[in-house]
Amino acid sequence: MTQNMTQNIGAITAFCGSAAGSSPAYAQAAEALGIWLAQSEIKLVYGGGGIGLMGILARAVADHGGEVEGIIPGFLTQPEVMADAPGSHEITNDLHDRMQMMAAKADAFVVLPGGIGTIAELVDILTWKQLGRHDKPIVILDIDGYWAPLAELLGHIVEQGFAHGALKDMFRIVTSVDALPQAIEAQLQPA
Repeated sequence: MTQNMTQNIGAITAFCGSAAGSSPAYAQAAEALGIWLAQSEIKLVYGGGGIGLMGILARAVADHGGEVEGIIPGFLTQPEVMADAPGSHEITNDLHDRMQMMAAKADAFVVLPGGIGTIAELVDILTWKQLGRHDKPIVILDIDGYWAPLAELLGHIVEQGFAHGALKDMFRIVTSVDALPQAIEAQLQPA
C-alpha cells in the first residue's frame, strides 16, 4: 500500500454476511481482510455482530492488534448475535441510523459476500455516490465469483437506460484481498 493511501484511509466500513456462507473461501477472505486491515493500521467499521463473516472479520482484525468498531441497532443486540464480537460498539435506533453512521465513519467501503442485507448496504452506498452524497472508494470482493450475477445485473441496468454509464466507474470489483490496495488507490486518484 502506498504512503499516500495510508494517509487518506483511516477507516474502512466492511459489509458482509451474518452467515459464513457455503464456501470456505468466503471465511478465508474475511480473515485475510481482517489481517490486512490490522497490518495497515486501518480501523474496521462493521455491523457489530460476532457471527458469520462479520465475526470472522472482526476477530481477525482484533487478533492482529487492529481497531474494531461495531455499529448495531438495538434490536440486534441479542447475546447470540453479539457473542465474541470484539471492539467497541455503538447502538443505534434502527437500520437506517446504523447505515448513516457506518457510511459517515468510512473513508472507503469493502463488500464481502453476504445476503440481502449486504446487497441493501451496497446499493445504498452506490446510490449515494451516484447522487453525489459521497466520493469514497467502493470495492466489491468477488470471492469465487459470488458477486458475478450482481455485476451482470448492474451492467444490465446501465444497458437498459436506468443508470448512466458512469455507474461502472463508481466501484471496483476484485477477486482477492491482495488486489484491494490498488483498487482503493485507483479510486482516490483525481479523474
